[in-house]
Amino acid sequence: MSLFYAVLVDGAMYAAWLFLAALGLTLIYGVQKILNMAHGSLYAIGAYAGVWVVGPWVAQGHSMYGSYALLVLAALVAGALVGWLAEWLLLRRFYGQDPIVLLLVTYALFMILEDGIKLVWGVDPYTVSEPYGFLGDFEVGDLSYPNYNFVIVGFAILAGAVLTAFLKYTRTGRLLRAVIHDREVSQTLGINVSRYFAATFMVGSVLAAVGGALTAPTISVAPGMGVELIVPTFAVVVIGGLGSLPGAALGACLVGLVRAMSVHYWPQGELFVIYIVMALVLAFRPKGLFAPVEARKI
Repeated sequence: MSLFYAVLVDGAMYAAWLFLAALGLTLIYGVQKILNMAHGSLYAIGAYAGVWVVGPWVAQGHSMYGSYALLVLAALVAGALVGWLAEWLLLRRFYGQDPIVLLLVTYALFMILEDGIKLVWGVDPYTVSEPYGFLGDFEVGDLSYPNYNFVIVGFAILAGAVLTAFLKYTRTGRLLRAVIHDREVSQTLGINVSRYFAATFMVGSVLAAVGGALTAPTISVAPGMGVELIVPTFAVVVIGGLGSLPGAALGACLVGLVRAMSVHYWPQGELFVIYIVMALVLAFRPKGLFAPVEARKI
């Protein structure tokens, strides 16, 4: 029974991290129809920015609670700046072109950002584990879990709830949904689609960076960490349906639970259980579980 509870806890925590990491990817595709290959690099930039700011803060003996605010603040600044520059200098020149062109453009952006990370922060790993251990542990059966995981779970729930409420209940959110459903008609009605695109890419970049910053205390931040994120986050958004927030949440829960079961009951299968889940879902729902309804154009 304790192992069963451990599977549930592991699955919930991994699902929360996956959902937070995939949220920006889902948002950008839902609005702009761009499958952002640079998403992992934006995640890595957030992690590097967080460690770069929090490391000296902790070393100088400042409040540990302040380190959590600094992690998020560093990610907000880094994600917004890089997202705005990428959209302004590169992406907006390719709007309206074939999706494959945009895919290649974001892949080129990924390569640029990966080299930029090495240029700015070097190739040596960074660690800042103090915020991870400061909050203590809780136990499930014979297993112990850091309470820091609740920070990630809480932030994932908060980010999903705020974004959903924004899209449903605010005027700007409703206009953004109009852009999602029909870009041409929205532009005809006077909506500044380019401005919404720029804001969306910036927000998606910030969400990716925040996910990286909150993950940074739990890992060694090193070059290539963004590449490791691409497969699970793409699996989540494909399983849930490209551009669907509820789908991303359900996809993250499925992947998290199946991975946790594999870790505890079938460790050798951990590397490819994600592909099994994705293949089974796509065999019956080729566009994902919550694929958005597309308007038929005559």
